[in-house]
Amino acid sequence: MRLTRPIQPMPEDIARRLDAAHLRDPYEARPPYQRNDYLGWIARAKRPETRDKRIAQMLEELAAGDRYMKMAWRQRP
Repeated sequence: MRLTRPIQPMPEDIARRLDAAHLRDPYEARPPYQRNDYLGWIARAKRPETRDKRIAQMLEELAAGDRYMKMAWRQRP
């Protein structure tokens, strides 16, 4: 899938948190638009507390595997 929006770069701290939580594979399994949306949403946080909260939500959703931005989601076979 090709995105029409600018691709968000993966910040080092988020990469480390994905790896530490063993969630890199679930992250990479998500469609490109979801990965891009998560990173853009996190990058737009104005306060560090908000950014941390958004990262935590992303990690929780990846661990659960059934949500995307608080919406129900399931991976297609």
